[in-house]
Amino acid sequence: MEVLSDRILQMAASETLAMTQAARDLKAQGKDVISLSIGEPDFNTPETIKEAAKKAIDDNFSHYPPVPGYADLKEAVCKKFKRDNNLDFTPDQIIVSTGAKQSIYQVVQCLVNPGDEVVIPTPYWVSYREIVKVAGGECIYVKTEIENDFKVTAEQLEKAITPKTKLIMFSSPSNPTGMLYSKEELRKIADMLQKHPQVYVMADEIYEHINFVGKHESIAQFPEIKERVITINGVAKGYAMTGWRIGFIAAPLFIAKACNKLQGQITSATCSIAQKATVRAMELDPATDKDIIWMREQFKERRDLVYKLLCEIPGLKVRLPQGAFYFFPEVSSYFGKSYGEYSIKNSTDLCMYLLHEANVATVMGSAFGDDNCIRLSYATSKEALIEAIRRIKEALAKLK
Repeated sequence: MEVLSDRILQMAASETLAMTQAARDLKAQGKDVISLSIGEPDFNTPETIKEAAKKAIDDNFSHYPPVPGYADLKEAVCKKFKRDNNLDFTPDQIIVSTGAKQSIYQVVQCLVNPGDEVVIPTPYWVSYREIVKVAGGECIYVKTEIENDFKVTAEQLEKAITPKTKLIMFSSPSNPTGMLYSKEELRKIADMLQKHPQVYVMADEIYEHINFVGKHESIAQFPEIKERVITINGVAKGYAMTGWRIGFIAAPLFIAKACNKLQGQITSATCSIAQKATVRAMELDPATDKDIIWMREQFKERRDLVYKLLCEIPGLKVRLPQGAFYFFPEVSSYFGKSYGEYSIKNSTDLCMYLLHEANVATVMGSAFGDDNCIRLSYATSKEALIEAIRRIKEALAKLK
């Protein structure tokens, strides 16, 4: 008799975390593994944010905070949305959670019933699929193409909408592709959605500040659909605060209240000290703060370096990302080839081959809904990136 629940048995493990763990295991065996699998800035949290956390400890913020977050943090998040996105929210529309992943989970749990359809453009962030499945929803995938920078059009989305459609989920800048949507592209989607008032939108904007082409655009800016848009953000990526575990939801009030109700039964409030540090993070203007600008410039230099090196590898299709810190090259020209004991049939085979033959950890595109690609993170040093791509090029050349 099976003891575990059907929902956990049917849930896939996170492939990104699995590949990261595989790389760690090989390192523990003495292998010189370079990991390009994890989506984590390699920079340290800015000093001014750390000082705010130290002060919070000294000021004895060591008791339970309110479930949706401290009042001053929610005020700071509202000011951030106004400053950076020209979006007006009130503090009661903000829910602070233990990372953006929890924020997304709660939104889906509060909106999606069993049998509801959730439209997800592919490639997608790995956890969207499983989060929808846990809620009993049905994922409706809309395939995008590398030639269109992996971006979905309003026409493609509309074709996927049915009377059962409840939610559309997407990220911009995108994990795994690094592409982002322009104001005009989002406007077309917003105009289309006016014809489908039952459909809500979850916009994942966690990579907002890692943007190489200019101003970030939020789909919530269009008043015609703002009351159906839930914006997810946090401090992990743009502020190098992955371990602080702070994400937040900005939503129509009835959705925010529902998420607060759910959060009160699962985690309650997130860490008091991390919240106080995030108040300081929200005060930093990404257009002028030297730490945020420096990190963004470092990522751009790495992006340009990696793009040049990847373009020198025969058989790869590569697009220049506009944000985040990932490449998502198409690698299908290597399918059907082999070397020694390795036979490459799909992106998983290729990633395992690169891990063991080149000692470079990447993530299979199938985890993101596109088996023709693999994901590489360039959130590591230039020296490591140069060596990793040299190894990848050498290993791929052996495949015949």
